[in-house]
Amino acid sequence: MKTLTALATLAALGAASAASAEIRIGATISETGPAAFLGDPEAKTLEMMVEKLNAAGGINGEQVELVLYDDGGDPNKARTFATRLVEDDEVVAIIGGTTTGATMSIIPVAEDAEVPFISLAGAIEIIDPVKDWVFKTPHTDRMACAKIFEDMKARGITRIGMISGTDGFGASMRKQCLEIAPEAGIEVIADESYGPTDADMTPQLTNIKNRAGVQAVLNAGFGQGPSVVTRNYQQLAVGLPLYQSHGVASKGFIDLAGSGAAEGVRLPGTALLVGDLLADDDPQKPVVAAYVAEYQAEYGEAPSTFGGYAHDAFAILTDAITRAGSADPEEIRDAIETTAGLAGTTGVVTMTPEDHLGFDLSAFRMLEIRDGGWTLVD
Repeated sequence: MKTLTALATLAALGAASAASAEIRIGATISETGPAAFLGDPEAKTLEMMVEKLNAAGGINGEQVELVLYDDGGDPNKARTFATRLVEDDEVVAIIGGTTTGATMSIIPVAEDAEVPFISLAGAIEIIDPVKDWVFKTPHTDRMACAKIFEDMKARGITRIGMISGTDGFGASMRKQCLEIAPEAGIEVIADESYGPTDADMTPQLTNIKNRAGVQAVLNAGFGQGPSVVTRNYQQLAVGLPLYQSHGVASKGFIDLAGSGAAEGVRLPGTALLVGDLLADDDPQKPVVAAYVAEYQAEYGEAPSTFGGYAHDAFAILTDAITRAGSADPEEIRDAIETTAGLAGTTGVVTMTPEDHLGFDLSAFRMLEIRDGGWTLVD
């Protein structure tokens, strides 16, 4: 009888230990610095979702610990923190890489350590060609170009001017747009650029304005640059349709540019920005509604597209760990690759060995800024 009691006690202790065990998930995010308007909602989202998950019992009875570092948008810091996450913190996966530059510096660390990495940045190079351990949640810059060109053609626009940031995202999107423009029936007849810290793009926009035949302008960029471009565009009274990238799909962009300056700007965005306009049978609608409500209750403000990227990354990762029934990095990686029909704020995700993004152009919504807010074009 005493032996049975002892065994029962040991079993109970073992169960308690298992329930309190921790699955460590790492993150390196640009909470501060020039990309803070992207990284801050990402970090807040991850913290909120970990707290909610643990309150509900964790993953398969195990609590989750988030090990979060602020890389300030510095690729060198991002690499250092990624190395620390795998070598010192012994995380089973990494979420982060707020910017393309930070992501590209994390990739070799994750690949060498064979730890799954879900990026929150936009450049197509992140997942094309496919890398064994790397996934991402935002639409690619190439997809953004295709969606914008599709809308331009519908409006009878075939000749455009481009102005692009020289940062990692801007340079990558410019390259992708220039590559697919001919097959989309778009001719780029003016091509200007600006630096990440430039405070006035009037000279470049004047060059585009004075170029005969330009029917619209596309700005490939993120951060504060596109807001400056939008203000200067209004000041110059260019008078042509202005398109921005999904890299500025947030209320912060509208506020920084000024709602009057941003009026009429079009860009491809996610369902998150227009959740109340989605059809009732849209599979993303309940996911968006729940996330928006939880974020507003927690932080007293609406979440951004970029917070949505973190939401989806965490959902993909926790779904994979749950299905794998394991916190082994290789088993998690294999499970991420078989994600199927997972509705997120950015799209409905179905991964394959050949596709580490998981959705197509239909996940993008073409948006226009009207009266200082987002409206659906299609």
